Amino acid sequence: MGSILLFSLIVGIITTVLILPLFTKEDETEPKPFSIGVVSIIVLVLLFTIGAFILYYFTNQDRNWSSLWPLAIIVTGLGMFVSKGMEQKVKGVLFLSSLVFGIYIMTAPLFNADEKYESVEMAQKEEITPFDETKTPASVPPDFARNKMRKAFGQVPNTSYYELGSLQIQKVAGEFVYIAPVEFSGFFRWLNGDTTPGYFTMSATDSSDNPKFIKSEMAYTPSSYFHKNLERHMRMNNPNAIFHGDAQLEIDDEGKPHYIRSYGEFISARNGFTVHGIVMVDPATGDTETFSLDEVPEFIDGAVAPEAVSLQNSYYGNYVHGFWNSKFGKKDVKIPSDEGTEANVSPIFGEDGVMYYFTDFTSPKEGVDSMLGYSLTNGRTGESTYYTGNLEESYMDSAGALQIIEKRFIEKEWHGEMPVLYNFYGEASWLTPVLDSNGFLQNYFIVSAANPEISAYATTPNEALKLYKTALQRGGSSVDGTTQGEDKNVSGSVVRVFKERVSDYTLISFYLDNKQNFVVSSETSPLAIYLEEGDQIEAVYMDTGEMFLPVKELNISGLE
Repeated sequence: MGSILLFSLIVGIITTVLILPLFTKEDETEPKPFSIGVVSIIVLVLLFTIGAFILYYFTNQDRNWSSLWPLAIIVTGLGMFVSKGMEQKVKGVLFLSSLVFGIYIMTAPLFNADEKYESVEMAQKEEITPFDETKTPASVPPDFARNKMRKAFGQVPNTSYYELGSLQIQKVAGEFVYIAPVEFSGFFRWLNGDTTPGYFTMSATDSSDNPKFIKSEMAYTPSSYFHKNLERHMRMNNPNAIFHGDAQLEIDDEGKPHYIRSYGEFISARNGFTVHGIVMVDPATGDTETFSLDEVPEFIDGAVAPEAVSLQNSYYGNYVHGFWNSKFGKKDVKIPSDEGTEANVSPIFGEDGVMYYFTDFTSPKEGVDSMLGYSLTNGRTGESTYYTGNLEESYMDSAGALQIIEKRFIEKEWHGEMPVLYNFYGEASWLTPVLDSNGFLQNYFIVSAANPEISAYATTPNEALKLYKTALQRGGSSVDGTTQGEDKNVSGSVVRVFKERVSDYTLISFYLDNKQNFVVSSETSPLAIYLEEGDQIEAVYMDTGEMFLPVKELNISGLE
């Protein structure tokens, strides 16, 4: 608190000195001190000090002197107008200097586009590595998770005091979960409650999981007021820091909550932003720590705010040839998608357990749903990679995938949410949860980005993957791009058989006496529909590591 009071007092004194004429001119040769009265000067200093305090206290603005440029223009202009002689000339110079600096601040976006583009530094690759089919992608849509948490809000004590806060995905104790803090529902609720009771957690991979309320009292939160407001508390402890993005809740492996917020610096002239680290607050005690990006604690997944990533994507896509090209010629311009779940980006987890922000880029030309590429940004380091995709093929963007889902379920009025591009079986594919009009999850839809006619859907991601593999085989696509796709031979006796009709083909699952499970489509092997228990078979299958291994060739003894 002392820091902001001192800053406000200095602003009040300087403002008073700049506005009031210090000298008056009785004739051309004898300037005399201007007499205004000590009490009046003190009153003005107090008024300006209080005004500066109110402005910076309630806006949480950084307290760098450059933030005062609008006030400097006004104050020096008034001071020049009311002063005389040499004093007027001096204040006129100050006014012109302030005006030039203000013009520099306001026009910076016209001239620093190249610096913004260079600050991103994305490495380029063609495709992401194939997804490991033995794992489950974190694909529960956030709106569905939020709906379930709201229905479980009865677990919160004094429910009427609180509401559900912002939702984010993270890894806690090796599990991918959604986290949402319980927040105050208004000023008077804060006065009566003083602390919030805890947070909700729910699986991000299992849609059947029920939300759990975790008790953990928090005094410093985004919905608290005055000195307990989280962003104000961060500002008081870091008066000069340049923050970007909202504060987010991160849970360590012991279940203890921490609030973090990204800080960094302007690219130039109070414009643009690059991330340098985080400020972390213990919401129970208010203890504050600052970490650079290379010092961020292990349990933190989203050190780089999604808002900062969205800004970086905008720089990379728009400013490849400068500012004016982004507005007129638009040569090589790529527009980041706005279909993301957090600030136009979608947080996902890679096989390495690291959180990445996904964004696809499309053409600036209206009516075109062709994807030009996509990016993944490491949530801990901010390092980004841009993937061009197979340049010999045209990929559909996320908006196109959502349109296919909308048309597919037009009678039911279902819609897709959180489309993410994966490499399934060597094929660039959109995985999208499908929700009904009430926000309930209905299925998972997978569609090829290069061949939109190839698609599949099921009630779970893994079941949808199983059907999608068959759809790819029917469509003539190769499925050799899996993580562990080595072809192997097997022979043996069939112990169990299960057949299911899927559209116009049959999926045959069978269990051999070598204790392995296999699955084959009648499209791949038409005679597989006659498979029975006790048959002797020889097969070529792909060793993907899945429970049901995909068969590429099947020979049934006696049916050749």
